[in-house]
Parts: sequence; structure tokens; C-alpha cells
Amino acid sequence: MRRRAAGILNGAIAAASYGTNPLFGLPLYHAGIGVNSVLFYRYFFAVLIYWAWLKFHKKVSLKISFKEFVPLLILGIFFSLSSLTLFEAFKYIGAGIACTILFIYPVIVAVIMALFFKEKITLPVVGAIILTSTGITLLYKGNPDENLNLYGIGIVLASALLYALYIVGVRNIKIIKHLDSARLSFYVMLFGLFVYIYNLKFCTELQIPESPVLWLLTLGLAVFPTIISLETLTIAIKLIGSTNTAILGALEPLTAIFFGILFFNEHLTIRIAVGVILILFGVFLIISKKMHAHKVT
Repeated sequence: MRRRAAGILNGAIAAASYGTNPLFGLPLYHAGIGVNSVLFYRYFFAVLIYWAWLKFHKKVSLKISFKEFVPLLILGIFFSLSSLTLFEAFKYIGAGIACTILFIYPVIVAVIMALFFKEKITLPVVGAIILTSTGITLLYKGNPDENLNLYGIGIVLASALLYALYIVGVRNIKIIKHLDSARLSFYVMLFGLFVYIYNLKFCTELQIPESPVLWLLTLGLAVFPTIISLETLTIAIKLIGSTNTAILGALEPLTAIFFGILFFNEHLTIRIAVGVILILFGVFLIISKKMHAHKVT
């Protein structure tokens, strides 16, 4: 019971903390800092802060074997490219519709787990996916006349696939299943950083924030939607599985809605309220399924 409750709690924290991305990221973009530079700072400071935390506070050994190196490198690249492709898609389609399309990833996770790992897709899982997906769609506040660029949609679908593969990989790659969440999260962030070092031509094209406030925003981006989100996501995957963790990701846009209302003068409409309720019902299905499984056993 405690294991399941801890998994659900960590999944919820992971989703909520990841939803703070707009709070820290949007002001950086509005200041004229490019996608690769923003994501570089996000991963660079995350690696630095997390390394210091593990080294001097938790005193965790970060040693890994060569066999562990390869899958961790692949997972780090998948996780990083998922972020990059999503932000690249914003050039072609609106951020709202892009984030809505991205939420197909729980379906991809469920399909992969069913096809390749013999995981049963139960009625509560199907119901949770339908409810949360409908809720996410209602949260979208786009222009009805918005032109949907097929290339942009393709990039978002690639982002969803990469994120789904990361979630499945953490749970099912045997070589790293024994790794504690601290080492796994650290190396995923470290190897993810390489993507932006390469894209910025080994930092020769890196843009420098010009004010203390912008630097603080980069630190916030590193701590909340990166370190906290990735650490709790990894714990949740190990405790309650890939599919359930992916569905709990529906809480991400709720955080974005909350900060949008609090800081960006957005309004809570009836449609958004219904979307929030549907998402919460979908998440409740997953929680109740876990509790019922515990009673049965």
C-alpha cells in the first residue's frame, strides 16, 4: 500500500513540477533567448546542482559500468530530444495545440507495454486515457481558424514517441532496472545536455542572459521542471509502472493553468473547469484501480 501510494504521489509531483515550464521558460523566450540556449541552461544547471546535492549531501556514488553507460546515453538523448522537438514544433503550430497533441504519449506507452511487454490494457486504464485526453482537449484555448501545419504536427508526434520510449525504457531495460533513481536521473540529465552542446556548436552560439532575473529563471527551470520532475518521474515509473505514470502526467497542464491564472492574467472558463474535472476523474480512476488491486491481494 505504501509503495503504491508513494508511486502515485511521486507521479503527481512529477507532473505538477513539469507543468512549471511556462512559468520559467516563457519570460526567457520573450527576452529573446533561443530554444537551444534556454534548454542548455536548463540541463547545465540541473546537472551542476544535482551533482553537488548527491556528492556533498547524500554522498551517493555516481559510478556506472560501460554496460549501463550505453542505455543511459540513449535514454538521456531520448528525453532531451523530446524537449527539443516540442519546442521546435512551436515554430509551426501554436503552443496550445502542440501540448494537446503531445498528450497522446500515454496511449503510446500503453500500446508499447501491451505489444512488447504483455501488459494488459484494463478498462480503468482505457477510461482514464479517454477522460484525461478529453480534459486536455478542453483545456486548449486556440484560434478556430488556426492553420495546422502537418510538419509541426509530425514533430509533436515525434516528441510524444520519444517521451513514451523514455518512460518505457526506464521501467523495462534490464541493465539499468537495478539503478537507484539518483544515478539514473543524473546521467539522463548529463547525457541530455550533450544534445544542446552539439546544437550550439560546442557553445560558440550560446546566448547569455543579460539580467539577474533571467539567471534566476534559468535556475528555476533547472530545479522544478527538470531535477524535481525527472527524479519523481523515475521513482513513480519504478513503483507503479510506465502506463500509470504516463496517465498521471495529465496533471501537468493543470499546473500550467494554475500559474497562467495566477501570473499571466488567464481566466478560468466553464470549458476549462470541465476539462480540469475530467482530468481529475481520470487520475482518480488510476488511484482507485491501485487501491482496489491492493485490497484484492
